[in-house]
Amino acid sequence: MTTQTHLIHSRRFLPLFVTQLLNAFNDNLFKNAMVLFVVYDVYRSEQAEAQFSAIASGLFILPFFVLSAIAGQLADMRDKARIIRIVKASEILIMLVGAAGLVMAWSGMAVTAIAVPLMLLALTGMGIHSTFFGPIKYAILPQHLRPDEVLAGTGLVEAGTYIAILAGTILAGWLPVEWAAVGVVLTALVGYLISRKVPDAPPYHDAEPLDYHFIRASIQLVRNTSQDRRVFLAIMAISFFWAVGTVLFVQFPPLAKNVLSASKEVSSLFLVIFSVGVAIGSVSVNALLKGTVSARYSPPSVIVMGLFVVGFFEVCREWPDHPAGVMLNVGQFMAEPLAVPLLLTLLGIAVAGGMFVVPLYAFLTTFVDKAKTSRTIAANNIVNSGAMVIGSLVATGLSAAGVPIVQQLLLSAAMCLVSAWIAKLLVAAERQAINTDTPTKQAQ
Repeated sequence: MTTQTHLIHSRRFLPLFVTQLLNAFNDNLFKNAMVLFVVYDVYRSEQAEAQFSAIASGLFILPFFVLSAIAGQLADMRDKARIIRIVKASEILIMLVGAAGLVMAWSGMAVTAIAVPLMLLALTGMGIHSTFFGPIKYAILPQHLRPDEVLAGTGLVEAGTYIAILAGTILAGWLPVEWAAVGVVLTALVGYLISRKVPDAPPYHDAEPLDYHFIRASIQLVRNTSQDRRVFLAIMAISFFWAVGTVLFVQFPPLAKNVLSASKEVSSLFLVIFSVGVAIGSVSVNALLKGTVSARYSPPSVIVMGLFVVGFFEVCREWPDHPAGVMLNVGQFMAEPLAVPLLLTLLGIAVAGGMFVVPLYAFLTTFVDKAKTSRTIAANNIVNSGAMVIGSLVATGLSAAGVPIVQQLLLSAAMCLVSAWIAKLLVAAERQAINTDTPTKQAQ
């Protein structure tokens, strides 16, 4: 806790932390304001709503798959702080487009013909923006922090990210859509101003030519990164985790509306609980590990996560029916006998998920050459985004095939078992590396 408090007050960390916080806040304020408006005010069928939610998630994720290799090369070969400032300046333009779409949708002007495409265009732009910012937010930490501060810094970034998601999600559910449009533009402006305070982070070696052939560059990047078995397994475990998270996030709005008969404020509450839980898990696992980078708590954490998903499924299945067209507000929802068990299972999913994923991100920035950290994060983003796109497509396909939203939750639980198996392999590789290094050090 002392290390975390010290970092929060340090200029080496604070501007980056706040910049990332505002970035996550704005992403979620815009994305959730858009999705909730379309789900609750435009479409009128569970299938169409679930498909739109999945399409929106897929468009946001797609740039990570296509552009991460270039983003990683750029971040390792140029000053990371300068790239942050350029990226944050572009966010202002992207949010002006998104805000125009939100205002047009609110006023009823060409909602499906122009407003929705504008919002989806801005969402894709934010995906591109986050693709170039993503490799930096973790890779810059070992450059500005001491080795014993990296895990704490990673945990704070992860916890701060989910607190920002929490704030953005709350406002998206409660703010009128026209005020959300104003908020995303103002947040982008503030984020750019704060990003100018991030200390310089020059590359560790001279700049090399960038490979703009994204397919070749992506394959080569993932192949090079996968040479370290621990890093490869960490990337695979994180990817399955985010595939699970994508399926859950795609399901939340239509599940809240069509299964639980809940208003968009309740749908927002689900995402809030999820974000709080991941933040709690992120900080808790750092306290358990006491600053040591290790994956030993990841396998049991993701198994517990899967059990909570099954519990969430059971509560949703037992949820009582309500008259068609009736939408429970937050007070009415909380008065339901199963509301507390539902929210507790959701909180359990998130806490366990945070404990699972934070040490894995620390792996990616600790066990590689600092000159290649951004490319390692970029390789992780490529594989993660591929897994998330697959998760979105599976959710879309299941909805198109008529599989009820509640039944789709079981897919997430099954995927947790795969993540646990990969994390167990990572723990074994970690122990093997420790046993190999120990005799070498004794010989020295």
